[in-house]
Amino acid sequence: MKKALILACCLLLLSCTAVEVEHYRNEKPQLDLREYFVGKVDAWGMFEKRSGEVIKRFHVEITGRLEGDRLILDEHFRYSDGTTQQRVWTLTEHSPGQWRGTAADVIGEARGEVAGNALRWRYVLSLPVDDKVYEVDFDDWMYLIDENTLANRSFMSKFGVELGQVTLFFRRQAD
Repeated sequence: MKKALILACCLLLLSCTAVEVEHYRNEKPQLDLREYFVGKVDAWGMFEKRSGEVIKRFHVEITGRLEGDRLILDEHFRYSDGTTQQRVWTLTEHSPGQWRGTAADVIGEARGEVAGNALRWRYVLSLPVDDKVYEVDFDDWMYLIDENTLANRSFMSKFGVELGQVTLFFRRQAD
């Protein structure tokens, strides 16, 4: 009982110290997802296990377009082991700064909040590893550095236990 109480107190303290996206409301430049992602964007990233070991590196070519009020992101991944993958996101702004999205390998609906230069994006991804598929929670934090550069840090977890992190840098191509 005593251990359970200590664990509950620790979890409560951790949840109280979490930064909310609203913290970045006054940061510049302001992130506008439509403005940033419509057109061509390249991204480079890596996946690290929780030990810090880099498991995979990758490059992503993204083409963004508007279809009515929907932002479509067509992502083509090329991994360091030679494998490739495609993900097509359909994003919709439901109220100012509140976004929802779907993709074929996302379970349910992704939810995001934009404030200032930051986006917090949360979703569950079907992640194939070897011959199995795992449902993994993603907590993405994206920060607009300048008008063409976006930095992304994703925390992957399962049952609240961190599995690893993804670091990703986006660069918008000139028109």
